[in-house]
Amino acid sequence: MGLFNRFKEGLTRTREAFQEDINLILDRSPDVDDDFWDGLEEALIVSDMGGYSATTITERLRNEATRKGYRTARDVLSALNEQVAAEFVEGGENFFDEDGIVLFVGVNGSGKTTTTGKIAKQAKDAGRKVILGCADTFRAAAIEQLEVWAERADVEICARERGSDPASVCYETIERGEQIGANLVLIDTAGRLHTSADLMRELEKVVAVVRKRANMPVRLVLVIDATTGQNGLQQAREFNEALDLDGVIITKLDGTAKGGIAVAVAHYLKLPIVKLGVGEGLEDLKDFDAKEYAASLIGDFGQE
Repeated sequence: MGLFNRFKEGLTRTREAFQEDINLILDRSPDVDDDFWDGLEEALIVSDMGGYSATTITERLRNEATRKGYRTARDVLSALNEQVAAEFVEGGENFFDEDGIVLFVGVNGSGKTTTTGKIAKQAKDAGRKVILGCADTFRAAAIEQLEVWAERADVEICARERGSDPASVCYETIERGEQIGANLVLIDTAGRLHTSADLMRELEKVVAVVRKRANMPVRLVLVIDATTGQNGLQQAREFNEALDLDGVIITKLDGTAKGGIAVAVAHYLKLPIVKLGVGEGLEDLKDFDAKEYAASLIGDFGQE
């Protein structure tokens, strides 16, 4: 199945909910009036794009409608996809094609460990020399889970017993990566609540150790569960403030009607979305494409 079709399928619930809200607006009146603009902004907010994103998109579209003389609501809606796509930041297109050390951070249950493993498999299949590091030493299942992915991907993994110092695991992973000539070092960190100051300080220590020992560029990627909606946006803000993130991966888009969270995160943090998870399979972790995502999120209102 093609990239656009996987996006479209994964965002079915979000798109159907949004289109239902818009159709109610169109049923009331096909005119481009104040009620239409208020209804459109509300529908964007409900899809979890966030208030500021929804307002920005609506205002830009309203200006375009005036400038181009759109006569009906459907004329306006046919231009909505482009305005949504404009909210996204460039820079995530070839994120994992570049040599470097990537740390995956996020709260428990976001799909972080599985995502790390999938990326290792994709990178190895693409011809990269990859090593995995399991710095999630608090959850025994995380070690076992990443070991399974290491076997699937046929890549080496550095792991220690449960309770080991995560910074030490990172240090060893980088050292071993140098020995085997790895050009992509992927490290899974322990899930932690963004609201816990102690846990976030511990993660800052891990990142500091990695940056000090690194022989390649270090990038930090936040993994967010789309079903958490606006709480996911709050997570992103807290993690970015503490760690200065480089990109975001959004998972579980196939299980939510709130797929607009990707728009909100990009708008507030000005960070690229580097991957999207639209299912359980390896092939369901997709590169991000702003135009295809917007089209899958909003759908087509251009035709009667």
